[in-house]
Amino acid sequence: MAKPTIIDLIAGARPNFMKIAPIIHALRLHKGFHYRLIHTGQHYDNNMSSVFFEQLDIPDPEINLSAGGGTQAEQTAAIMIGYEKVLASQKSDLCVVVGDVTSTMACAIVAQKMHVPVAHVEGGIRSGDWTMPEEINRMVTDSITNYFFTTSHIANENLLKIGVNEKNIFFVGNTMIDTLLKNRLKFSQPDIWNQIKLKEKEYIVITLHRPANVDEEDGLKILINEIMVNTKELPIIFPVHPRTLKILNHIGISHPRLHLVEPLGYLEFNYLVEHSKAVITDSGGITEETTVMGIPCITLRDNTERPETITVGTNELIGTNPKAIKPVMEVLFSGKWKKGSIPELWDGHAAERIVSKIIDIFSMQS
Repeated sequence: MAKPTIIDLIAGARPNFMKIAPIIHALRLHKGFHYRLIHTGQHYDNNMSSVFFEQLDIPDPEINLSAGGGTQAEQTAAIMIGYEKVLASQKSDLCVVVGDVTSTMACAIVAQKMHVPVAHVEGGIRSGDWTMPEEINRMVTDSITNYFFTTSHIANENLLKIGVNEKNIFFVGNTMIDTLLKNRLKFSQPDIWNQIKLKEKEYIVITLHRPANVDEEDGLKILINEIMVNTKELPIIFPVHPRTLKILNHIGISHPRLHLVEPLGYLEFNYLVEHSKAVITDSGGITEETTVMGIPCITLRDNTERPETITVGTNELIGTNPKAIKPVMEVLFSGKWKKGSIPELWDGHAAERIVSKIIDIFSMQS
């Protein structure tokens, strides 16, 4: 009996599992592959209970490296040591990393040093901002990756510019959107909906987590006040990370229309987004989801690694100056927000294309 091909699927944070879930579903359809879902433990998330994995229809991780806590350097070292032990115990045939977290870079380095080829899902995306840890992770990972699965032609071009062989670049689409489309009919109302009697398209969702927006207390206070002043009488729903909540409580931000809620589950959060008037965020992944759902999105960043959400989708990049809130809100409330469309191959079948390419790769090697 032929030995199964072992594929490691690396995840370090909740969005990684959303990107990996459709790959697992696609791999299940093909005999001869054994996947190991490896959670590095980089981020601890209270919402990542067994229910989280049940919602995504994936198993609990087979291996947990428990590498959370500490500085970025300490985390990187812990992840590398943990994954090296896994490969030393049983070497895999392919290491699949997704996105741009520390785990992505750390496991790619270990795999290459242990002579395991690396495939990078979401390869080639770039913000051009070296102050972002994620940008460093992307650049390092792509410099040592063997096979690149990309979400856009722009990502392809970025890879070609650094000398990647075109035959190793596969434009497949976006696995995050695979998960979104698979679960869209299962989105469920969060408790906040009935608690404050929310109405369809009559509230705004905020998510903020980047240091440029939340770490400077006076700046955060001005930003929140500017949002409240320019959103008419609409409720503002802010699922807030505990770290950001501490800052908000410290500076005494409160408003009768501002509702701070705990981070929500995947199905509950996306229900909230899909039925909102707009989203104000500094997240990259949310700009992809709002683009597919046709929801106006306002991004409080100076750059983005997902330009297609702007050129094709519903996203607008307005920078981090709070004074930019007023004019963009005037456009939103005038009813003249751009309609947007869905980027090429963001159709729910990216993972199928990825697994098909992986099969081709191993077929050529046999």
